Order: sequence, then C-alpha cells, then structure tokens
Amino acid sequence: MLTKIYRVKGRLTLGSKNQIFVKEYKAICEDDVREKVYQIFGSKHRLKRNKIFIDEIVEISPDDVEDPILKELL
Repeated sequence: MLTKIYRVKGRLTLGSKNQIFVKEYKAICEDDVREKVYQIFGSKHRLKRNKIFIDEIVEISPDDVEDPILKELL
C-alpha cells in the first residue's frame, strides 16, 4: 500500500484555553491520521478525545512538507 502525507490542523482544550496545532503525518488513509492525532496528543498531554478538535485533514505533496523529520524520511 502507498503511504500519503497529510497535514492536520486543529485545536486542543488545555484547561480553559485553546491551543492551535498544525502537524504532518505519513499514513495510508485519513482515518489512520485521525487516530494517530488522538493517540499522540492523548498520550503526551493526557487529553481525552473530546478535548481534541480536528478542523482539517489535507493530503499534501512531498514538496510541501515543512516538518524536518518527515522530510528526512522521504
């Protein structure tokens, strides 16, 4: 299967404040990316899924990647 690169934009509720995030992940489909976002933020910040809001998941080309670690993998 071919993996694609996705850019995820969303926000987290940390206490009474919202924190905006933009992340890039390599996955097979959008559902895998959504699950990965929930796993990583839930693990790092101890957040429940109802505190993580994903606004947008967009497939991007390898030329548009901004994450330096992901660039090295390509």
